[in-house]
Amino acid sequence: MTAPIAGSNSTSLERDARHLSARDHRIAPGEIAIGVVVGRTSEFFDFFVYAIASVLVFPSLLFPFVDAVTGTLYSFGLFSLAFLARPLGSALFMWIDRHHGRGVKLTIALFLLGGSTMSMAFVPGYDQMGTAAIWMLAVLRIGQGMALGGAWDGLPSLLSLNAPANQRGWYAMIPQLGAPLGLIVAAGLFAFFLTTLSDADFLSWGWRYPFFVAFAINVVALFARLRLVATPEFQHLFESRELQPAPFWETVRLDWRTIALGSFAPLASFALFHLVTVFPLSWVILNTGESAERFLLIEIVGAMVCVLAMLASGVVADRVGRRAVLGISAGLIAAYSGFAPQLLGAGGLGEAVYMLAGFVLLGIAFGQSSGAVNGSFSSERRYTGAATVANLAWLIGAGFAPLVALALATRFGLWSVGAYLLSGAICTLAALLINRDWARPTSAG
Repeated sequence: MTAPIAGSNSTSLERDARHLSARDHRIAPGEIAIGVVVGRTSEFFDFFVYAIASVLVFPSLLFPFVDAVTGTLYSFGLFSLAFLARPLGSALFMWIDRHHGRGVKLTIALFLLGGSTMSMAFVPGYDQMGTAAIWMLAVLRIGQGMALGGAWDGLPSLLSLNAPANQRGWYAMIPQLGAPLGLIVAAGLFAFFLTTLSDADFLSWGWRYPFFVAFAINVVALFARLRLVATPEFQHLFESRELQPAPFWETVRLDWRTIALGSFAPLASFALFHLVTVFPLSWVILNTGESAERFLLIEIVGAMVCVLAMLASGVVADRVGRRAVLGISAGLIAAYSGFAPQLLGAGGLGEAVYMLAGFVLLGIAFGQSSGAVNGSFSSERRYTGAATVANLAWLIGAGFAPLVALALATRFGLWSVGAYLLSGAICTLAALLINRDWARPTSAG
């Protein structure tokens, strides 16, 4: 039995946001794109602030009683908690969406996300509170994951549904830009504090400032997204059932095949995502004695290259189809997995080649990885189905990638990281082979 839909009745937040809408209360796809990029950038900024700290800060702050490698593995264990919490957050916040409106859901989710991230700045060290400090960070990390699961606003789907039929690949790429942009800002902040502060000052208080910035960025993102979800276009799509939040468990029960395939389709790009961002930073810090700020600068340059590759993926996808881009990029990632991870042990030049080549492949693959199966959902369950696929894909493909990669590389060598990445590429190719319907250019993202 479907619960009554409250979203069609505007909340006060949504009514206030509507006054800020574009001329004649209509918003063009370009304005939707800006809102989507702002929202996704804020989410990924929070994500990367924590990811970088999980390498540079938390191992020594919370796990000083073990060696550096073990401390980093423990830190990556906490890192994975958010991905486990995302599907639960999605289920909870879909209920809030259905009963109290999308504006209420977004406000709670983004304040929880910003509040959890900012609160991490106050986490004491193990020397001060013992294991209670570890539990504190774990709870806040789960809060981040719950919030990320609930922050799904349907705007990527709105963007795709409003996109010209011959530009679906381009518009599917736009939400993905938030990942490299968030990395650029987060890595830039950490690089600045590492460069200007002594090691003691950075570990004492400098690392905390990026977590404070996260809250302010989330407030800006909340306004940008509320402005869009309050528009008549979004309301029409909602009322026509195109973006209706269906019951979570009902969606899983009826569309589990589509959800399963959609979760495995982007595995190559999601695994590569952490193998060119989080894992290499940990490997270099633990094994080369190289300065963290130098490697963060490489990541910033790589993220800029990734943006260009994403833009190219949108152009190419509109010419040859998104399925072809996903398949070809998965094949290239499989080839990359055969030799590239070993470059991390080949000095500065090898590291740069590994990172830049990886970011190019990431931009091409990740640029088209969003919403590949969303057109296979019925209109009644597309909104909830898209959110579920996104959260499960992150959990399966990326949630444990830094932990598994570092454990494998430490135990067996860097070649084993390549084998791990290869498994993701194989899963993507298999999912694409099973579901040939994704080749249709009219599929909604």
